[in-house]
Order: sequence, then C-alpha cells, then structure tokens
Amino acid sequence: MKTAEQTLDEIIDLAASHFRVSRDDLAPDDDFFATLGIDSLKALELLSRLESHFQVELPDYEMQDVSDFRTLAERIHARLG
Repeated sequence: MKTAEQTLDEIIDLAASHFRVSRDDLAPDDDFFATLGIDSLKALELLSRLESHFQVELPDYEMQDVSDFRTLAERIHARLG
C-alpha cells in the first residue's frame, strides 16, 4: 500500500507532466489553480487523469474547496485503502 507521501509525489509528478511544468516548481501546499495557471475546466482534466491513474472516483462534493496538492492527495489517499 502506498503512503500518503507517495500519493502526493505521484500527484505532483502527474500534474507537472500533464501541464508541462517543472516538477521543481510545484510544492505540496501550492494552490494548483495559481501555480499552474489553470481554470476549473483544466482542473477537471487533471482530476479525471488522477482518477484514472489511481483508479478511484472522487465525488464532486469531496472536491469542493480543494485547491492545493496536499489536500487533493489526502482525498485520493483516503479512497485507496
């Protein structure tokens, strides 16, 4: 089973790859909207990719007000167990 830190690292790696930014430019507590310069539509693309990668489903109500990588990782990690 993955640790929460491994889940967080994978999310940041996938976001960096998906949006073609340097992994070094992304930190766990970054607001991904601001850091990646994305809107809600692009965030949905990322969420869809993460759901597919981790093979989980993230209900909309759980994702409201989530805008940083750490919280996103916590929500995904909770569904992995």
